[in-house]
Amino acid sequence: MPIVTGATTSAELRAHNRARLLRAVHDGGAGRTRSQLTKDLDLSRGAASVLVGGLVADGLLHEEPTAEHSRGRPTQIPGPHPRGPIALAVDLREDGWDLAACELGGRTTLLAARPHDGTPEGAFGPLGHALGTHLQRYGSRAVGIGLAVPGPVREGRLVDVSHLGWRAVDAPALLMEGGLPLHVGNDTACAALAEARRGRLAGVHVGLHLHVDFDLGGVLVVGGRPLDGASGVGAEFGHMPLTGGTTPCACGATGCWGMDVGSNALLRRLGLAAGGGKGRDQARAILAKSAQGDPAAREAVLSGARALGRGIAALVNAHDPEIVTLSGLGVELHGQGRQVLEEAFLGGLMTIRGDRPPELAASELAWGGALLGAMESVFDAFLTPAGLSTWHAPS
Repeated sequence: MPIVTGATTSAELRAHNRARLLRAVHDGGAGRTRSQLTKDLDLSRGAASVLVGGLVADGLLHEEPTAEHSRGRPTQIPGPHPRGPIALAVDLREDGWDLAACELGGRTTLLAARPHDGTPEGAFGPLGHALGTHLQRYGSRAVGIGLAVPGPVREGRLVDVSHLGWRAVDAPALLMEGGLPLHVGNDTACAALAEARRGRLAGVHVGLHLHVDFDLGGVLVVGGRPLDGASGVGAEFGHMPLTGGTTPCACGATGCWGMDVGSNALLRRLGLAAGGGKGRDQARAILAKSAQGDPAAREAVLSGARALGRGIAALVNAHDPEIVTLSGLGVELHGQGRQVLEEAFLGGLMTIRGDRPPELAASELAWGGALLGAMESVFDAFLTPAGLSTWHAPS
């Protein structure tokens, strides 16, 4: 096995390489063969065999032969054990939540999807009950809970959602999740993390990710990690005055970019009530009418795309990313208003940026990024020597 900085004993080296191997299986979507993993991790065949054998015995991995037929012994693909670790992931939005179980490798199974009434108790109470039910179901297989929320998160637990009037809502206290590690993160930061692991930002050194829902969030991703700021409340590019607006925002600032981009902006442009986590179906109807050629709906969508492009230009001038990715409603704004979006983007770039502008790319994860990012936050903590030391294979 290779010498690893920080490992001073054979036991520490073994623990580190177990974590490395599991991390590689997870990041590769449980699709790489044992021989590929052995090469990628610079392990000897014997060391890899011992590591995989131990992980199988501990209920962390299970091997399946590849579908390809070749002479000799079939090549094995390490993947999730049938009784292996489960991350519970939650995407909490302003009007509902999704709960999923996620295996090593990233495969997810939706367990529940519910609307809520916009109050902390109405959102977290039923969610906590659902979590308790599934924690009983999975028992010791559950290794953590990842929770993506539509607003800033302070101290890893205090949630602010300005459109719902939430201020310093203590998520762990309301969930009463039963002692498992709980990882609470901003939904945009979670979507960006997923994009860096399983999307267009994989392998990108400096990227910019924007997630559009009722309004807009954005975060810079450096070396595969969203930058969360000195106090942990980054991913708030939507609250920058990038488009020259003067409308007061529920966050307390004036002229926020997010006031011009997202579902709420579509509703306001057509004279409909917006805010309070309501109107998602109406916004989708506007998008559908726009796609069918309705003039008013079309102009609302193009206005949103234009505002999105202008703001992106400002951020690109400031941060010089290699690529800009869009998730959530950003995918639909990019699809329906691509020409207008790109014209506004290119028109706002400095000359030196315009010579080689970064690509604007719709995320293939679409609306699923926040949930996948919540999963990744759990496995990031578990797939370490310290995290794995807490694992006890179910009997």
